[in-house]
Amino acid sequence: MKLANPFYYPFAMLAGGVFLVVGARLVRLPSVAAIPGASAIALITATVFKSREPETIELENPALSRELQSVRLKAQKLSDTAQMLKGEATKLLTDVAYIDLLGTVQYVCDRIQDIPSKIDRLARKMQGKDSLLSVDETEKQLADVTAKLKNSSDIAQTQWQTLAQQLEQNIALIKQGEDAREAQLAQLSTLIARSSGVLQQLQNNLRTADLTSEMDAEALKSMGDELKGLQDNVEILLG
Repeated sequence: MKLANPFYYPFAMLAGGVFLVVGARLVRLPSVAAIPGASAIALITATVFKSREPETIELENPALSRELQSVRLKAQKLSDTAQMLKGEATKLLTDVAYIDLLGTVQYVCDRIQDIPSKIDRLARKMQGKDSLLSVDETEKQLADVTAKLKNSSDIAQTQWQTLAQQLEQNIALIKQGEDAREAQLAQLSTLIARSSGVLQQLQNNLRTADLTSEMDAEALKSMGDELKGLQDNVEILLG
C-alpha cells in the first residue's frame, strides 16, 4: 500500500491535530513523543482514505479517460447499492422457503460488487498507444454471446441480441482502423445504468412485497434473473 500525503486529506490532518492536543495537554506526553505520534496518525489516516479511493488511470485520449472515470464511478455506486441490498435481503429472507430467492440476490450482488475492480483491470489494458481493441478479442466476445443467445430464455435473448449487434459494430470499427474503446465504454455505461434500474426496482419490491404471495416471489426472482443476464453482458465486455 502506497503512503499518502496527509495535506491532501483534511480529516487526516484533523486526526493528527487532535492526537497532538490530547497528547500534549491532557496526557502530558513529551513533545518528542507527541509530535511524531501525531504525524504517524495523520499519515496512517491519509493512507487509509487513499486506499478507499477508486484507482485513477489516465489515458492518452482525454475524452476516453473522462468516460472511463465516469463509468468507474457509476460502477462503484452500483456496487454500494448491491452491498446494501445484500444486507437487506439477508435480514428479510430468513425463512427456509425463501432460500432460493436469497441465493439469487446474494449471487447477483456479489457479481455486481466485482465490477469496479474489473473496470480497473480494463483501464490498465487500455493504456498506451498499442491498446486498441483487437479483432480476435472482440470476435471471441461475439462468439461467447452467440453461444449464450442460443441457450437463453426469452427475457435474456433481447439483451444478448443487443450486445451481439454492438460487438459487430465494434469489429467493423476496428477493421476500419478506428478506436472502438469509446464504443465499448458506452456499452458498459448503458449496461451499468440498466443494472442500476433493475437493482433499485428489486430493492423497492423486496421491501414491499408479500413474500407469501407466489406472484410477488416470482416477480422478485424474475428481476434477479434479469440482473444475472445483465452481469453476463458486463463480464463479456470486460473480458
